[in-house]
Amino acid sequence: MELPFGPDPSTEVLRRLQPLLVQRFGRIERAAAAWRKPEWVLVQGVIGARTKSPVSNAATDRLLTRYGSWEAVAAAPLEALQRELSTQTYPNIAAERLKASLTALVERRGAVDLSHLADMETKEAMDWLERLPGVGRKIAAGVMNASTLDRRAIVLDSHHTRILRRMGLVPAKADTARAFDAIMPVMPPEWSAADFDEHHLLMKKLGQTWCRPATPHCPDCPALALCETGTARTAARSS
Repeated sequence: MELPFGPDPSTEVLRRLQPLLVQRFGRIERAAAAWRKPEWVLVQGVIGARTKSPVSNAATDRLLTRYGSWEAVAAAPLEALQRELSTQTYPNIAAERLKASLTALVERRGAVDLSHLADMETKEAMDWLERLPGVGRKIAAGVMNASTLDRRAIVLDSHHTRILRRMGLVPAKADTARAFDAIMPVMPPEWSAADFDEHHLLMKKLGQTWCRPATPHCPDCPALALCETGTARTAARSS
């Protein structure tokens, strides 16, 4: 007789973690009126490397206002895009990636149009997006989750992935794609796409404050009791 498997312990850790983060940072609820189209989220992700989200958001809006359509952005001279993206951390790279991804999208779809993703399964849609130049797992998940597509796909930036590794929820050396593949099956099944989005934004705040790359401040971290690295570090200090 086969014994039934219980819930994955990692799922319960995530369930316990979420209210702790909300208690520390407050709720981060997205308003439906603020949801963006998938094409906008794609552009914001492609140009946003190492740049704060408000800066990339403004740059994305500025591009669309300046050129009037994403097809016109794709056709713009590279030098002009580099000037328009001067606020980005790496404007030249951002412009090159943007032009390449939008050009490829026009070649594949005839326009900068991602409406077909609505009829695809999430994994299939993400695989399709990741075949575009400059689009990795983080951007693909963002397009699916943080746009009007509203899918259950977790966005993992460097902060979020680092915390998952330290907590022992994903392999210690997992990159973004491997971390995504490890964490998605154990995400609480009752969480909505909006819950996924809030969880990511809360984890990002945690990584910007206590769980920093070089100097994590474990004693005051709200996730300490659930974190393998944090409990080990604090135990070593007290011994």
